[in-house]
Amino acid sequence: YPRRSRRWAGSTTAKVFPAVNIYDDGESYLLRAELPGMSQDDLDISAKEDEIIIRGERQLEKPEADANYHRREREGGGFRRAVTLPKPINNTKVQATYDQGILEIRAPRSERATPKKIQVQ
Repeated sequence: YPRRSRRWAGSTTAKVFPAVNIYDDGESYLLRAELPGMSQDDLDISAKEDEIIIRGERQLEKPEADANYHRREREGGGFRRAVTLPKPINNTKVQATYDQGILEIRAPRSERATPKKIQVQ
């Protein structure tokens, strides 16, 4: 039998942190980001035109001085994640909540980006 490669299939791709899902309800964008083990004080969120930027610092526990890693998959340190949205947002009405490791950001569309129904008279 050929010897199996010890290399992981995904080891050559860059990891993106945090993982983000984006939903569109027609009036707002809802972003949900996974940020386990962080506190809301570790986060800095900004919004402009059609972009949400999430910055933070993830702290990890340090191993004992004489311990060696057997496997290291989690990384700590600073991160910055910029997400570009399909349409402009009203950055004065963006709201963010953080609960049990999940960051939720609600970004209402800009009024100029929201289609308006025109009544025919």
